[in-house]
This record gives sequence, structure tokens and C-alpha cells, in this order.
Amino acid sequence: MNFYTRKWVKPEDLNAHNTLFGGRLMAWIDEEAAIYTTIQLGTNGVVTKYISEINFVSSAKQGDIVELGIKAIRFGRTSLTLTCEVRNKISQKTILTIDKIVFVAVDADGKPVPHGRTEIIYTDERLRE
Repeated sequence: MNFYTRKWVKPEDLNAHNTLFGGRLMAWIDEEAAIYTTIQLGTNGVVTKYISEINFVSSAKQGDIVELGIKAIRFGRTSLTLTCEVRNKISQKTILTIDKIVFVAVDADGKPVPHGRTEIIYTDERLRE
């Protein structure tokens, strides 16, 4: 992965079973992936186009630290395709995987526009693989 962020699971993030609510995790992923895409494409005019199958592998509990890993896997003419893995930072257990998240660069009218990018921009050289 070439982008990581961490979240601390707090009481307001829990579902009725006292584990991390999947909707909360998906909101975190969508927001972080949009931020990553904005940086990669050099525009804040990006929208989520597609999210493939979401595989919930294990759960997280209050107090856990989860790490969201995002990696660019394909640059299209107007799009950027990412992959995502979320894991428990302490136990290293995978919590969730998503094979594809596609964002599209759009103009002020919401129409797809070419972004002109073809390679990953590293904001931190330590993340280079």
C-alpha cells in the first residue's frame, strides 16, 4: 500500500454487537480514498464511481486501532482505481479488503474529464515500494 491512515475505534463507532459498525468503516474508507485520489489527480473534483465486493474478514472492538491501506492500481483517462485493506494495527489481523474502488475526475457540471496523470505521486518517500 502507498497510503496509510489510522483510526481509533471509539464508542460512537460501534454497532449493536459492540464491534465496529461496517457503515462507519466504509465512510472512513470512502473519505480517505477520496483524499488520496484528490492528491494523486491534483483536483478536488473527484467522485466515487464504483466499489467492488467488500469482504469483511474480522471485526474490531472499542479501543482497537485500525489501519486503512490504500494503493493506486490503475490510472485511466478520467479515473483512478484503488485497492484497500484494513487491518487491526496491534494484532495485524485483516478486518476488510476491497479489490477495486474507482474514482472519476469531474468538471463543475459533474461530467468526467481527463486528469492527465499516469503515475503515483509520493508525498512521503518512505512509502515508495
